[in-house]
Amino acid sequence: MFKFTEDQLLRLFKNFEKKKIAVVGDLMLDRYIWGSVNRISPEAPVPVIEVEGEDSKLGGAGNVANNIKSLGAFPLLIGVIGDDREGEIFLDLMKKEGFNTGGIIIDSSRPTTVKTRVIAHSQHVVRIDRESKEPINYKIQERIKEIILQNLHEISGIIIEDYNKGVIVRNLIHDLIEIANSYGLVITVDPKFDNFFEFKNVTVFKPNRKEVEDVLGRKLDSDEKVIEAGKIILDRLKCEYLLLTRGEKGMTLFSRDGEIKHIPTKARKVADVSGAGDTVISTITVALVSGANIIEAAALANYAAGIVVEEVGVVPVDKEKLFKAALLDSRGEW
Repeated sequence: MFKFTEDQLLRLFKNFEKKKIAVVGDLMLDRYIWGSVNRISPEAPVPVIEVEGEDSKLGGAGNVANNIKSLGAFPLLIGVIGDDREGEIFLDLMKKEGFNTGGIIIDSSRPTTVKTRVIAHSQHVVRIDRESKEPINYKIQERIKEIILQNLHEISGIIIEDYNKGVIVRNLIHDLIEIANSYGLVITVDPKFDNFFEFKNVTVFKPNRKEVEDVLGRKLDSDEKVIEAGKIILDRLKCEYLLLTRGEKGMTLFSRDGEIKHIPTKARKVADVSGAGDTVISTITVALVSGANIIEAAALANYAAGIVVEEVGVVPVDKEKLFKAALLDSRGEW
């Protein structure tokens, strides 16, 4: 286990406040309907939800931006929404959070992606998705590149957040990586199945266990199989670091120099794993651009994931809780 000193954490967290990170990816509106179940419908064997409240939050790459902001850094959110009411709500939420909306592109040919979660008694009952997975056109790809290039003097890193909803396409992936590597920027990736092996030569590639199992067509049910799979991916992608998240088994970090490190989970209780991957990619990127080495950054990301899974729904990591968790655990008190 990596141990932080208080001075070390204070310096690192102070550096968070000076950093701006571009987040390029699929934007979603996360809508929640909260209620209770007291009976079964007479029309079908399904629960009747008595609605007690509703709210909406920034989802997808928007949740990554929320995490960056909650850590004290500045996100530049770049992506596509539809010309619809849900898109208006998304922009209103961004403005409410104080985000710059200059990276948001409106495409009238597609709807804003909406995930509606119905939750009763702190349990997910059903999720309803409204979306288009059509790839964005060349004009929008070029506009995304323009936004990155126009902000190069301010950003310290780029996060690519791919949910296979059509924004992260092959040519854009290659162009963003080339830009980042040409200008010495940290570039990190949270992948999905479709473009998995397109992300070559990035700083950190962060798949989860299921994504690796799906793309390699094998189960990762032992440390030995995890190590074997990690070496395959590291060799194919030539990334500097591979961080494979493994749920209750924590994370495994692979380095280009051959070092492999298992990082046990720091979750004390698990209420909801939604959004944990967003928190990990946000925290590790903010930490790296702020001067942390990869072990320090991965350790903080692990604490951050352990914190957010204790909450129901998609929530960003609390900076103060993260500082306290890292400090107290380093002292053996958490």
